Amino acid sequence: MLTLYHHPFCPFSRTVRIAFGEYGLNAEFVEERPWERRREFLIVNPAGSLPVMIDGDGAAICGVRPVLEYLDETRGAELDGRRLLPATPRERAEVRRLMDWFDLRFNAEVSDYLLTERIYKRFMTPEQGGGPPDSSAIRAGRANIRYHLHYIGWLAGRRNWLGGDDLSFADLAAAAHLSCIDYLGEVPWEEFEPAKAWYARVKSRPSFRPLLVDQIAGMTPSRTYVDLDF
Repeated sequence: MLTLYHHPFCPFSRTVRIAFGEYGLNAEFVEERPWERRREFLIVNPAGSLPVMIDGDGAAICGVRPVLEYLDETRGAELDGRRLLPATPRERAEVRRLMDWFDLRFNAEVSDYLLTERIYKRFMTPEQGGGPPDSSAIRAGRANIRYHLHYIGWLAGRRNWLGGDDLSFADLAAAAHLSCIDYLGEVPWEEFEPAKAWYARVKSRPSFRPLLVDQIAGMTPSRTYVDLDF
């Protein structure tokens, strides 16, 4: 049995949850607030970061990339035609490049700003970094997302999926980040039709649906969040 330490609005955790759905895997989910630095969680992962997966009684696998590649090697290899990393080294390199694009650059320029200021700070104490939202950080996230939506649209217009011919971890990573931002109503979909069309394809997959029931106490999701025909 798999166990996943996650936060519902951690995009890295969401990527793993989508991968679970694509591979047809069940798991026990343990919600973690990493800013609390809970002692029991730090024993599992001294870095205090998410996601963390435990496969049965095995050791903890920490970090989105190690977890995804472990799943692909141990579960994806058993599913003919359903691997989420391509077959050739060059194709895998492109998928990994795009995973870095979204998990490093998009996260630094968009997700971290908007999620921290609009979600995480609501649950942090002042000692943990909580407090009023930083309006300059929110403006930066709103400005930066446009460049990334242009790039997603450019990729989607030239390939079947972002990383190539088949659905891959690149699509899962991009969609996981956007889904968190979409909850907040911060994605200007109407201005970026190619990116919107690609996201609608990912969002309509059965593996994505468990994410759409996630809610933040006291914060209503945007109109587009759960609508498959947005």
